[in-house]
Amino acid sequence: MVRNGEITVADVKRILRRYWWILAFITVTLGAMGLAASLVLPKKYTSSTLVLVEQPTVPTDVIKPVITNDLNQRMASMKAQILSRSRLEPIINKFDLYPVERKTTHMEDLVEKLKSAVHVDLIEPLAGSADRQPPGFNVSVTFDNPQLAQQICQEITSMFMEQNATARGAQSNKVTKFLTEQLDEAKAKLDEQDKRLAQFKAEHLVSMPDREQTNLTLLTGLNTQLDATTQALTRAQQDKSLNESLLSNQEASWKNSLVGLQNPETQDQELAVLQQKLSEFRAKYTPEHPDVIKMKAQIEELNRKMAEAPAPKPTPSAAQAALREPPALQQLRSRIKQDDFTIADMTKRQGQIQDQIRSLQSRLQASPVVEQQLKELTRSYQTASDIYNDLLKKRENSAMATDLEHEQQGENFKVLDAPSLPSTPSFPKKIVFVGGSLGAGLALSLGILYLLAVSDKGMYSERDVEVCLKLPVLTSVPSFDVRAHGNG
Repeated sequence: MVRNGEITVADVKRILRRYWWILAFITVTLGAMGLAASLVLPKKYTSSTLVLVEQPTVPTDVIKPVITNDLNQRMASMKAQILSRSRLEPIINKFDLYPVERKTTHMEDLVEKLKSAVHVDLIEPLAGSADRQPPGFNVSVTFDNPQLAQQICQEITSMFMEQNATARGAQSNKVTKFLTEQLDEAKAKLDEQDKRLAQFKAEHLVSMPDREQTNLTLLTGLNTQLDATTQALTRAQQDKSLNESLLSNQEASWKNSLVGLQNPETQDQELAVLQQKLSEFRAKYTPEHPDVIKMKAQIEELNRKMAEAPAPKPTPSAAQAALREPPALQQLRSRIKQDDFTIADMTKRQGQIQDQIRSLQSRLQASPVVEQQLKELTRSYQTASDIYNDLLKKRENSAMATDLEHEQQGENFKVLDAPSLPSTPSFPKKIVFVGGSLGAGLALSLGILYLLAVSDKGMYSERDVEVCLKLPVLTSVPSFDVRAHGNG
């Protein structure tokens, strides 16, 4: 008798001794059913292959690859494309798969059926490796015909290799094309900045920061020229004034001499004028100055004339005198004309120098503004140049990476093991079915025996009697089992 669901060793022995045939019958029966099922169920054969991912033959520090996305993402994308209807339906038609089902089943259902038979599993990288990219992947195809399973596996593997090469080549070309377009735009911007900078330098050539010292030197030289020209103009004006005074005095003396009146006072007045001019020149200039020396010479000449003056003579008529104007007067008139020409030339020269000085001053004043504008233009040009050079470098690297992809020198898929031709079915497996059936039969029979033990209310020991009747046992009757003593 089982109390509170607890089975003792004695209960187990008693149940097994009475119902051992149930354990044997159910276990053997289910084992036989599992064996029969493994023989009756449709056979499935699995063909598999191993594909390794070869790294680029050229080191990445020499040519940087343009495709840097994770292999897991690319494999998921390729798997979705390859296992799509547009790729699996041609396989069904090529190998004439599911000939019976194709008459009654829609093509989408057949594609899903074939899709469920294809498995792509990435190989996990070794623990502790620096590169977390999977080193390869397995492709397996399960089908009811071993030859078809092998052919389908070969076709799917070829699709993966072709899709990888095509996708990497197309992506490399796309990246190169994009960089080329960006490079053309950057070149156009760089040319525009270069043109603006060159035009600005041409318009402000004399105001460039590097010309500032030259402009200062020119300004100093022009100021010196202006001072010299101003002094020369002043001397010319003084000479003209002196010559006009001399001309006036000598003309008056000559006119008086025409009427026979030689007036020494006129010469004295002329001498006084020259001496006054000499005093003014001495106050301004040194004794060695040309104007001082010239004035002294004129005074000495006048004194000599006054000393050598002849006695008065009868004068000819006025008409004859007019025709014979003294050379001194003519010389003075020529000097005055020369002074006028010199003054005009010096005045013009002075104006030109002043205009040049104002131009240089305006350049120097505009130099800080020009320098600031030049810095902005130069900064913009340098930025455009840096962008262009960076894009040019990336484009060249992308072009080389694309060439490597076209030559299959980049990351590539390599079939390590060709798709296998299965000789034994992968489903159903006799060992799995028979072992599973025997285990299920054993578990089921043990469950039945437990239920029998729990439902048995018989009393087989003194404790069973005491627990059931709640009375002490005074004596016990030995067992008279005829079956146990039948041979006695």
